[in-house]
Amino acid sequence: MKIAPLKQNVQDWITQQWVILFGKQIIPNENKWLLGPFGKTDGIGQRFIKQLAKNEQLVIDKSQIDKGLLHSINQLNLSKNELNRLSKNVIDFYENTSNYYFDLKVNWNPFFKVFGGLLKILFSNRIEQLNIPMRNSKESKALKSEIIHLINEKTKEVKRTIWLRTFKNSEQVVYSGVYETCKIPNGQHCIKAIFPLPNGNATVILNPLVGKNGELILSSSGKKIGDSGFYFLLNDSKGNLWTKFIKSFKDELIVKSENGRITAIQTLTLWHLRVLTFTYKINEKKSL
Repeated sequence: MKIAPLKQNVQDWITQQWVILFGKQIIPNENKWLLGPFGKTDGIGQRFIKQLAKNEQLVIDKSQIDKGLLHSINQLNLSKNELNRLSKNVIDFYENTSNYYFDLKVNWNPFFKVFGGLLKILFSNRIEQLNIPMRNSKESKALKSEIIHLINEKTKEVKRTIWLRTFKNSEQVVYSGVYETCKIPNGQHCIKAIFPLPNGNATVILNPLVGKNGELILSSSGKKIGDSGFYFLLNDSKGNLWTKFIKSFKDELIVKSENGRITAIQTLTLWHLRVLTFTYKINEKKSL
């Protein structure tokens, strides 16, 4: 039987062994659309950024403005009609994400709240990743949002885009993820968010659509490996690559602009039941 690396926290080993037992071994060269950076066992958070730059021989671009999750909205390969319909404010947000700040509200389904608490105790606090507030928010909490580009020092080409979000008051990391686009096997261009974990990552692949009111709808609603959706990836103790596609877990993000104000609503569901809703108010920094 294949086993996960032994020299790590026991809870990490158990979850990785679950991926091996119930997932699928894949060949990296045949699944490049799914690949992304892995974390190490000594914490993720902000340390991961320096580790990734060092491992890939890149340098951190320290500029703070005009940096986007996407270099261009054209990376999504939307149709001409969809591009014409898509809100210009939403396009600017994705192409210049660093020029915006965020307020966050959280609303849990009470049934799943206990599982969220266990996730926080067993994993989130320790690895500085996926630190989701456990209390439903009556008022928004301010987030500090940083877009960090890792570039080739000689060519100045952006090789990695990292979105680091922390709470302004506590500086606690909420999410630290690598963002890029990929083309899944059916030819669809998607946004890929890669959240490093010990010896692996959690990857969410989101299929883009444009709604009738110009909103961008990103959905992970696939049914099998190769579709948009939620994946765990890891290397076992021999360096073999494994993935587990979580069919029952869905993520939908709707980003829209009304009266010049951008908002985003993200809904996570499990077995068709709502787990958690994030509501983001997004404001341009120069408007302060």
